[in-house]
Amino acid sequence: MSEKRGERPERELHEGVKPIEALGVGKGKVHYGGQAVIEGVMMRGPRKVAVAVRLPNGEIDVHCEEFVSLSRKSRILRLPVIRGGLTLIESLALGIKALNFSASVAMEAEEKADAEAKAAEKAVAGGTGESGAEAMNGSDPDADDKPRELARDDWKTKAALTGTMIAAFGLGILFFFYIPLVLSDLLMRLLGTDSSILFNAIDGVIRVTFFLAYIWGVSQWREMRRVFEYHGAEHKTIFCHEAEEKLTPANAQKYTTRHPRCGTSFLLIVMVVSILVFMLTGRPQGISHRLMRLLLIPVIAGVSYEIMKLSALRGETRWARAISTPGMWLQGITTKQPSDLQVEVAIAALDAAKDGDDAVAEVVAGDGDQDTEGDDAR
Repeated sequence: MSEKRGERPERELHEGVKPIEALGVGKGKVHYGGQAVIEGVMMRGPRKVAVAVRLPNGEIDVHCEEFVSLSRKSRILRLPVIRGGLTLIESLALGIKALNFSASVAMEAEEKADAEAKAAEKAVAGGTGESGAEAMNGSDPDADDKPRELARDDWKTKAALTGTMIAAFGLGILFFFYIPLVLSDLLMRLLGTDSSILFNAIDGVIRVTFFLAYIWGVSQWREMRRVFEYHGAEHKTIFCHEAEEKLTPANAQKYTTRHPRCGTSFLLIVMVVSILVFMLTGRPQGISHRLMRLLLIPVIAGVSYEIMKLSALRGETRWARAISTPGMWLQGITTKQPSDLQVEVAIAALDAAKDGDDAVAEVVAGDGDQDTEGDDAR
């Protein structure tokens, strides 16, 4: 029975994917992580970070720059747990920068389209006799030759996007930490108990519920579907690379959109680990105790990173499957089947990020998706 690409059920895609160990993602292999951005993908390797964005004219704009993690410069920063917290911080910074880049490209393309439309209207209204092609080029015939970096470095754009990210971070703290604490206090008073274990269990359940509700809510936003499709393209491309196949859309499309090192899975592990860690700290008393929970986030991220990394390396064992399965289920929401054109963008980003890295020994890059992968996140 023939099926159109993109319509195969996820179950069948999983059956065609080799176990994670067989894909060569263990010791001695270079790991790549990434993140979906606006109309594109960011890929991170041990030496470079690359962002590829599909332009309205169909071309792929690739921006690549050198980046070496601090963990590669210091043995202390490569220690377990510490490297996970560092990866989280670096992935957040790179993710914001990649989003800024893709957003500036999108705004630049929109401004150019508006300018061309206005120039065409002016030419028609004024009867200048310009040809259609000349009118569509706008009033500046040399516009296409101007360096695109000027638009990307616009300080107003950066300030607006940075402000948005700060606001988003503040809202994250509010909804995933402060409000759950307030609701937990309220429920504890209604139950008439002071048990710190019960308090932290309730607080954890509320945070996980909020997180899942947030993921589901975002998935209902139609514009986010394309981002989730690029997220799927990122995973397929990384799977294809790990299987040591030639990077082509046809080869990448054979693989699943769900990756065990995805940032979505990482965040879910963080939520669960935080419940256990916070149980050890007892019930928070006062503002200082609650602020201490925020300071523990890098530690929780570091522990979660080690758990995710180990489960990815031991993917065929029962305990590893038990850890990774919930995150893989959740990726059914945060990843969608991409088109070949979207996979081409992911391949362009990975090709730029690779550039001679294949000889580098074991390196785990953040996907950002968080993907940590920053997995993305991948």
